[in-house]
Amino acid sequence: MSEQRKPAEEYVVIRHRPGYRLRRTAILLIFTVVAAIAGYATGLAQGGFRFSSAEESNQVLEDEVEALREDYRKARQQLINLERGRVIDEQALNQARKTIVELETRIVSLQSDLTFYKNIMAPSETSKGLQVDSFTLVPTRNQDSYDFKLVLTQVGNNKSYISGVVAVNVIGLRDEEKEVIALRDLSEDIADLGVKFRFRYFQDVEGSLKLPEEFEPLEIQVVAQAEGRKSSQAERTFNWDDLTEN
Repeated sequence: MSEQRKPAEEYVVIRHRPGYRLRRTAILLIFTVVAAIAGYATGLAQGGFRFSSAEESNQVLEDEVEALREDYRKARQQLINLERGRVIDEQALNQARKTIVELETRIVSLQSDLTFYKNIMAPSETSKGLQVDSFTLVPTRNQDSYDFKLVLTQVGNNKSYISGVVAVNVIGLRDEEKEVIALRDLSEDIADLGVKFRFRYFQDVEGSLKLPEEFEPLEIQVVAQAEGRKSSQAERTFNWDDLTEN
């Protein structure tokens, strides 16, 4: 009886690739942090942030910030460990550093949002009701043109909606004479003297404006008037140079 032949043994040759494990760790770190940020941002959008649906407490936002800080601390430690390695893919290391910077920027943004929400949910006694929170200007590529954003808030009692109109005027000089120009005359995005609003927590009014020739802007005046049971008025003036100094 002939002896049955055994199949030939197979051998797998594993080549040593310097820095492979470190590169893989760096890439996993990058995807983990990016996924965490993306997941958090998606959660905010689905939740109707910034408190637009909102029975969410400040504690929820603080927990999110703390979780992001923990991710940041872990990422920093991972980066330190990677930098200590003798062999590492330079591209992976640079990407890890870039991710750290993005994470730091995100934390600063969250801290700013947290302050914004705290002011709405737990205001001081002197700052309740309808408020003109902020007005921002960003220059565009076109000369004398800007993107603007006005933020109105209802501070304190947010259980019911507040509605009314808000008017914005640009005050400046032309031919050394004082001139007041309504925002609707400077922006194609605004049709009326008073822009209607209705919200529980906050509302943004956004658009673009273009200054007329030989007009020197000095201030932006915002007057918001709430109607009905919550009738009240909020007024605030912004210095043009302060808004455009950056």
